[in-house]
Amino acid sequence: MPNAYIINAHHYYEFAPGGLNGEIVRRMTEQLTAKGYEVKATSTDEAWDVEEELKQHQWADVIIVQSPVNWMGVPWPMKKFMDEVYTAGMAGALCLYDGRSSKAPKEGYGSGGALVGKKYMLSLTFNAPREAFDDPSQYLFQGKSVDDLWLPMHMNFRFFAMEALPTFACYDVMKNPEIEADFERLTAHLGENF
Repeated sequence: MPNAYIINAHHYYEFAPGGLNGEIVRRMTEQLTAKGYEVKATSTDEAWDVEEELKQHQWADVIIVQSPVNWMGVPWPMKKFMDEVYTAGMAGALCLYDGRSSKAPKEGYGSGGALVGKKYMLSLTFNAPREAFDDPSQYLFQGKSVDDLWLPMHMNFRFFAMEALPTFACYDVMKNPEIEADFERLTAHLGENF
């Protein structure tokens, strides 16, 4: 039985209480369980333990980060989670430091990952419309994709030697939501990639 670990990176704000991210995690859990996965989840907005999180990362065959996009990145509790858990994992649980050796200190940076063969997926909720991406005429992203915007997160998982599954995104979730269509796309996305 494969193992999936979902990290819900939502942080509560009055204008965004987290219902959508929570529902996406619920639906992922339900669908992956039906496909034969054992699924565990954590919320970075609640209590968590560094050593337990390292064990969950080692246990999982696939890690899913479900996150709203706050100022082009993760909410601050997820950044704290990463700073504490991923830093603790550098001593071998997730990677062997940065992969370089004293014999070749200028070679192999980032190649010390210990999670070879494991996969990850980013699942994101945006206030930005889909049309804001991949279009050079758009003001903010200037033709950049969602994965371009989230390159630092992809590099974090590559640092652990993990392989990316295609990113899933819900767009315009506050000003022009299409939630039922997003749920249908999510079902199809999981069906194609798991």
